[in-house]
Amino acid sequence: MRRNRQAKIIATLGPTTTTRPRIQELIEAGVDVFRLNFSHGSYEDHQRRYDLIRQVEKDLQRSVAILMDLQGPKLRIGKFGQGAIRLQTGSPFRLDQLPEPGNQRRVMLPHPEIFETLREGNDLLLDDGKVRLRVMHRSDDFVDTQVITPGELSDNKGVNVPDAMLNLAALTDKDRKDLQYGLDMGVDWVALSFVQRPEDIAEVRKIVAGRAAVMAKLEKPSAIDYLEEIIDLSDGLMIARGDLGVEFPPEEVPALQKRIISACRRAGKPVVVATQMLDSMVRAPAPTRAEASDVATAVYDGADAMMLSAETAVGDYPVESVSMMNRIIRRVEKDHFYSRRNKGGDSAPEATAADAISAAAAQVARTISASAIISFTFSGSTALRAARERPEVPILGLTPSVNVARRLALVWGIHSVVTPDITSLKQMIQKSISIAKHEGFAEAGERLVVMAGIPFGTPGATNTLHIPWVE
Repeated sequence: MRRNRQAKIIATLGPTTTTRPRIQELIEAGVDVFRLNFSHGSYEDHQRRYDLIRQVEKDLQRSVAILMDLQGPKLRIGKFGQGAIRLQTGSPFRLDQLPEPGNQRRVMLPHPEIFETLREGNDLLLDDGKVRLRVMHRSDDFVDTQVITPGELSDNKGVNVPDAMLNLAALTDKDRKDLQYGLDMGVDWVALSFVQRPEDIAEVRKIVAGRAAVMAKLEKPSAIDYLEEIIDLSDGLMIARGDLGVEFPPEEVPALQKRIISACRRAGKPVVVATQMLDSMVRAPAPTRAEASDVATAVYDGADAMMLSAETAVGDYPVESVSMMNRIIRRVEKDHFYSRRNKGGDSAPEATAADAISAAAAQVARTISASAIISFTFSGSTALRAARERPEVPILGLTPSVNVARRLALVWGIHSVVTPDITSLKQMIQKSISIAKHEGFAEAGERLVVMAGIPFGTPGATNTLHIPWVE
């Protein structure tokens, strides 16, 4: 199942897509990675989805990645005694830790970590930013605020604190339990929510211990302050634009998206753009023109993957949403402006043999009009460095590890294939040609660019470039 595009598609599974026929339809329409959202559903639900994906993966003989998305801390106010209230501009409103039902003057905020952090002048955003409160006075167990942006407030609405770094771990007790379950199940990627500092990623990496790749979700302003360090500790990043758009002014998000993608490109780490990409297709068979442009912008920016959430989890048109995203990506990648803008990274290759060979492979493939680049990779690192160069031809990542093949399914331009490791130069050439032909990437009379490391089977030893003819 060859894709005629380089950027990848992630789809969230939910009640409307948890059947074997529907999962197969989604893969055939263009899904490369499935997201299991651990904010919803039981372990039995997730296990069933996992098993169905693996069954279809086997039938279609195509590596498919599974990403588990941890819920993270959920900050919420308490309940009101008489239903929803309406806050007016300038009105005082108290947040405290008293368990009594709220009213027009106060409500419970059961998070002592917030009270520890807040200072006078800080803002609190409630219900995804619809209501804004400014702290006028604080104590250890309550804060008095003034309503800056009015609105209706009801039970258990979310709270965001954009001006402060909370003394709150990214992993909750629920997340730890979920993470262990997901790792035992066999997920390929773990997405960590509520990342504020590099230490949050380091903690998860220690628990994961190499059993999956770790993705940092960028949702908090404090994470942007530590962007380079978080990228360095992560295997990939997700730009969670919904939460970023609450804690940052909306006009800041497009520039942040470009900055994050550029930084990930320099580091050679995959980056995912997420949230509301084709949101109207939850209930409509076609997107708005603005949504189509939003997806296209992410492709032009050089993102590795775009993610669908409600569109495929609970929407009325899940397959159509994937097909539409697939069509938009393919159209953008045919644009000459895209290839000119996307060529190479934002910085020179690092002074390593792997980067030298990867940069050379992209240049040689362009010069001789090769049909594909073949990367023999044991750990996946060689294929990642090849993808960093954004060559004009697809990359076949050949690996003996099914886990590596699945993780690479998320990365730009890589078509991963599981195959036994090679032991000789002759075998390298023969296998490159046969797999390229079998997977639909080359025909007789065309040329390939092959990257590998000698001695064979040694991780991180890429030092060989070969140009075979396809017979």
